[in-house]
Amino acid sequence: MLTDIHDPAVRSRALDALAARGVRLPTFAELADPTTIDPAIAAELSGVDPDAPHPRNLFRVHWHNDESRRGLSPVPGHVVLPSVVTGVDAPIVVLFGDRFPMIGAHKVLAAYACLVPRLVTGRFDPVEQRALWPSTGNYCRGGVAISRILGCRGVAILPEEMSAERFEWLGRWVVAPDDIVRTHGSESNVKEIYDACASLSRDPRNVVLNQFRELANHVVHREVTARAVERVHAHLAEGRGSLRLSAFVSATGSAGTLGAGSALAKRHGAKVVAVEALECPTLLANGYGAHHIQGIGDKHVPYIHDVMGTDVVAAVSDRATDALFAVANDPAAAPALDRRGWPAAVRAALRHFGFSSFCNVLAAIKTAKTLGLGSDDALYTVATDGAALYPSELPRIRARLFGGAVDPAKAEAALARHLDGASIDHVRELDHQERLRIFQLGYFTWVEQQGVPLAEFEARKSRTFWDELPSRIPAWDAAIRAFDDELRARAR
Repeated sequence: MLTDIHDPAVRSRALDALAARGVRLPTFAELADPTTIDPAIAAELSGVDPDAPHPRNLFRVHWHNDESRRGLSPVPGHVVLPSVVTGVDAPIVVLFGDRFPMIGAHKVLAAYACLVPRLVTGRFDPVEQRALWPSTGNYCRGGVAISRILGCRGVAILPEEMSAERFEWLGRWVVAPDDIVRTHGSESNVKEIYDACASLSRDPRNVVLNQFRELANHVVHREVTARAVERVHAHLAEGRGSLRLSAFVSATGSAGTLGAGSALAKRHGAKVVAVEALECPTLLANGYGAHHIQGIGDKHVPYIHDVMGTDVVAAVSDRATDALFAVANDPAAAPALDRRGWPAAVRAALRHFGFSSFCNVLAAIKTAKTLGLGSDDALYTVATDGAALYPSELPRIRARLFGGAVDPAKAEAALARHLDGASIDHVRELDHQERLRIFQLGYFTWVEQQGVPLAEFEARKSRTFWDELPSRIPAWDAAIRAFDDELRARAR
């Protein structure tokens, strides 16, 4: 459970290294409720650049950053997409991931959760070891950011076809150029990422923090992201007691964010909807392929995916996400949005939407239609990252889908086809047998390829396995508080 002290000498070296850098560590409880952060630290944050590798930015690794990303918002940043936009009566609520510090994406939360329990229990040596962060784009950036703050080497392992902006960011943050490992292919080529990790991990100084397997990734979203969704829902439900938290929708990727769905299902009866690219329908149809929805790696079932707690699988085409991204970010498309009467708040929020954000929204629309949800049924999802990560992709999209240039007529046609036309096709409600089919598909990755013991793999079928995971949080927080107390003592 990563709660007992594994190696006191390693832990002591970590304390010395972090104390020298002025690091303090937030607990998971503080990230779930930032109003509980030490007021002295909160006061320091006002003068800290949210995009700098500053130790205090660890206390911004939560959903409550305000629009400036310098202060706190009592309600996490979000937008409600009304029926004039979505074509369904059910409100679709999108939380903004680009308000997270340093990387402008919520994956920095998962990176913190995967490393810190190891660090405070003497299982990771920031002086002697390198942290390997396998990813399709955002998790590895989060890992590099957390690593740099903690004074250790972080290695980003990601496909070579990810956006130029990601590689430009990494070039500014890594310690050395060889800390960026480009693997073959796109977000669909996760096996190649695993192979690179296997090769690098032959050196015992390299520690793989595999987001697809680290249960802390599931747990932190179950604790922190689910609480953020509940605060937004409570805000929207004020004076409207009939509003239900009916579904949580998220592209699979590592399946970490879907952990929030496990909590929302238990506490609110929400349906949990896993989303993937239609061009690579692994969960939907045991399929394969390649796609352009950056950040949602596939062709495998993540170890931390609570498959037996998933209710719906939906697939969305990358042609749709490409087209909507172009319409949202090309000024030539504005007249089409004017004619449709999109509210100003929605249009202003589009800068928070990257490719997977549009994927999540389209899947939410398809889910609302499939399940027959109405105006009292709110669907929640996340905008993992924002448009700022993808300007270099616009020329490709214009050439691929718009004949080289967007204009109002083409924009309207794209909206009609991909937004109005979002249908119940490629959506499947899961019964027990369907869940079992998807669960068993994970055997080939985790048991045959990655060497997970069969009994450990099969234990994840049990509801008890997943529902007991949150009990790790108090123990982790106690270990973090003890470590932090010693950091303060060393700083005196």
